Amino acid sequence: MQNTETTLRLRLWTVEEYHRMAEAGIFGADERVELLEGKIIWMIAKGTAHRSAVGRTDRLLQNSLRNRAWVCIQDPVKLNARSEPEPDIAVVKVDPLDYADHHPTPKEVYLIIEVADSSLKLDCEIKAKAYSQAGITDYWVLDVVSRQLHVFREPTQNGYQSEVILAEDATISPLEFPDLSITVLEMLPPVIVIGS
Repeated sequence: MQNTETTLRLRLWTVEEYHRMAEAGIFGADERVELLEGKIIWMIAKGTAHRSAVGRTDRLLQNSLRNRAWVCIQDPVKLNARSEPEPDIAVVKVDPLDYADHHPTPKEVYLIIEVADSSLKLDCEIKAKAYSQAGITDYWVLDVVSRQLHVFREPTQNGYQSEVILAEDATISPLEFPDLSITVLEMLPPVIVIGS
């Protein structure tokens, strides 16, 4: 009997090869892609709730952290030789060269936040595993649809050992900044009530 299952071997890309492709113009100017576990992933289009949550969270963190950390919006983070995602928000160490010579690496990352409107499964499963394997100690996924915050901590090579889901009225502090208390609601887009 013939085996009908086919195992495909994928050609995985390195960060260096990914950069060379971008420099060669292989990706169009309007193409939004990122490298994750050697695979080039199309980035999902962002809706207004997503944009609002990223903006609100950015402003909140910038005002709260001042000069203690750098808040990067949708900028690359080099996790390893095969992963360079562009998280919605990365809170990283202040670099005297402003990262002119490299993208932040896991040792320089305090916190990564992804905002999910249509990407919850990707963010909570695939990206969570990649961030965990890279040793990112504090990873949050802000779910703007269910208005919850998924908090991932205790990274291992098999994924995070701890996942806690917080409601919009809950508060949280980043591991590296325990003095900073954030209410989930402060990061979420406001609820617009139409009519009365």
